[in-house]
Amino acid sequence: MATDLETRPGIDDSGVQLEAATLREMYWQMLRARRTDERAWVLHRQGKIAFHISGIGHEAIQVGAAFALRPGYDYALPYYRDLAFNLAWGYTPHDFMLALFGREGEPTSGARQMPSHWGTRSLNIISQSSPVATQVPQAAGVALAIKLRGEDRVAYTSLGEGSTSQGDFYEGMNWAGVHKLPLICVVENNIYAISVPVHLQMAVPNVADRAPMFGVEGVIVDGNDVLACYRVVKEAAERARSGGGATLIEAKTYRPTPHSSDDDDRTYRPREEVEQWKKRDPLARFQAYLLEAGILDEQAIADYEARAREEIDRAQAAAEAAPFPPPEAALGDVFAPVDETLRAEE
Repeated sequence: MATDLETRPGIDDSGVQLEAATLREMYWQMLRARRTDERAWVLHRQGKIAFHISGIGHEAIQVGAAFALRPGYDYALPYYRDLAFNLAWGYTPHDFMLALFGREGEPTSGARQMPSHWGTRSLNIISQSSPVATQVPQAAGVALAIKLRGEDRVAYTSLGEGSTSQGDFYEGMNWAGVHKLPLICVVENNIYAISVPVHLQMAVPNVADRAPMFGVEGVIVDGNDVLACYRVVKEAAERARSGGGATLIEAKTYRPTPHSSDDDDRTYRPREEVEQWKKRDPLARFQAYLLEAGILDEQAIADYEARAREEIDRAQAAAEAAPFPPPEAALGDVFAPVDETLRAEE
């Protein structure tokens, strides 16, 4: 696949056959994630929340991947920037707001973990640790369990290109290659590992160039093209389900926002670069494609915007009204409720 994004300014729908309703739903999920993310930035600047790490600019690879898989059947081990993926998988803006405000009822950890450490048992979303890349060997372990059980599920994990400098990435991918596991590893390459540019992270031009040394399939995709992302993840899922082994996908994308709410990106990248990448905005590109295809019109876009604002307003209001967990909740079980019959035997 070509890596020069300038040669593909539009949407590549070759080989993608989706109903108009599905395409509209993909757009809705991208829009809802974008507006939820933007609201989090506003809440942080207002001093209402302590921290936010953004997924703006990454919506195409995340929504494309979620739609190419089977949410709640397959297993997902996403990374902290994957708001759009999780919303498309079944997580809600209300769940996210509870995490941002640290309120009781937050589904991932009972409000004991930082926001964006996703984990919901009912959706098969497995929580990751704060140290980056640890989710890769964990996903390989899940994929091995799937294979040993003879299931046709897939283990999906994602990380940034900076995380591929960690040993966990190599160990997990090596395991996936050796055992031909049903694993999809997506690297969302947004050029910067916090403030460190990609050329100081690796000597090869592409993360996917490393795939042959693991013995897995390597794919490069325009990470700002939702249909191209859908296609390559769907192909990887079909490969995994049929026993063809793991795939390492590198999605070339960009984060127009700082690394997190605690970062000042003006210290390490020029504004001209940010403005250039905004011209490749994945949401704007998909919207233009759907308008040209007659799948969306201006009224439908306005209706989606109003729907998103209403849902996010409700989610924020409910989260702000929710109580904080009682202090003793911090001492509760971490992974799962304890079987009381086992406790009685202690």
